Amino acid sequence: MINILFVDDEPNILDGLQRMLRPMRDEWEMYFASGGVQALALIPENNIDVIISDMKMPGMDGAQLLQAVSEQFPHVIRIILSGYSEKEMIMKTLGTAHQYLSKPCEADTLVGTVKRVCSLRILLNDSNLRQLVSQLPTVPSLPMLYTELIDELGKSEPSTKKVGDIIKNDIGMTVKVLQIVNSAFFGIRRTISDSTQAVEFLGLDTISSLTLGLGVISQFDSTTSTSFFADVWAHSIAVGIMAHKIALCEKRELANDAFTAGLLHGIGKVVLAVNLPSQFNKVQQLIKDENISEDEAEETIFEATYAEVGAYLLGLWGLPVDVVKAVAFHKNPIDAESNSFSALTAVHAANSIQRSSATPEGSGKGPDFDLNYLGKLGLLERIPLWRQRCGLEIA
Repeated sequence: MINILFVDDEPNILDGLQRMLRPMRDEWEMYFASGGVQALALIPENNIDVIISDMKMPGMDGAQLLQAVSEQFPHVIRIILSGYSEKEMIMKTLGTAHQYLSKPCEADTLVGTVKRVCSLRILLNDSNLRQLVSQLPTVPSLPMLYTELIDELGKSEPSTKKVGDIIKNDIGMTVKVLQIVNSAFFGIRRTISDSTQAVEFLGLDTISSLTLGLGVISQFDSTTSTSFFADVWAHSIAVGIMAHKIALCEKRELANDAFTAGLLHGIGKVVLAVNLPSQFNKVQQLIKDENISEDEAEETIFEATYAEVGAYLLGLWGLPVDVVKAVAFHKNPIDAESNSFSALTAVHAANSIQRSSATPEGSGKGPDFDLNYLGKLGLLERIPLWRQRCGLEIA
């Protein structure tokens, strides 16, 4: 049973929510509060899992409420309900809201969002992991630019020009997207100088995934080592593109999820490095001194791996379960109990291939193929083709 708290100062809105969500009574225990003060009192009394709050409320508004919740009850999943006209107010919730829902919100949308953000509790049912993430002072929220992109992509006929215009609203984002699109990763023979052209070339889903990754990275403290960011981002881009190519070989319909998961598979490492630099450095030292795996060192210091932390964060954002699963298990896919090719397979293979082809400094440090996993799926003979499609010689 999931305990959900709805907060709105208008009684008719709360009554409407109660009626609309009556079919969920067997799965959800629902509570309703008319303001921030009442909401903060109800959370500990009822072991609330998710809070869904209106933005505009007298006294304590939605932004202030979610800030208080993030400080007092960091384990609670925080969702804002807002109208488009409240965009400036929504900016105040960056870093405190995990999800944004537009008003009016259909029942299917609301139910689907809550189910997605709560699904990671089953996937990653680890109290140590939840405790670790809840203590992080800087956990990025879902980038607003990405939210706008998702809104546009959700339309029956999304506009390439509109998506390009959304990206143009952020100069830094435009520069980064064009830099990546024109890099050697995509092998483009002509220079692309406009964000709309970039969208046309890469496709709407791919450009939105790029924007998501860039938006996440940009939210972190700029004092963090730029070389660290550069290394992680370069590796992530390579894995995303390779995962996309591998998925195209096997199941084209999974290519976009594979790209997104590959692009974001290392986000947990960035989160830990930024928030807990001392412990993160201890992990690196432990790997050197004890000659143990990265997972073993992280379990010793954090009691969780960076892959689990990243998956937990993406789950809070409500990204597709297949993406979350691929990020969580990309180094140990056999633990996911999967029986067919998936985004996880593509990301695991891409990460292994990229690590094996890395520069001498990183060569040999990455995970090898999980041959038991690939053998179970009957895919061992596909490895040479994947390596070839990723631009490597056949071994």
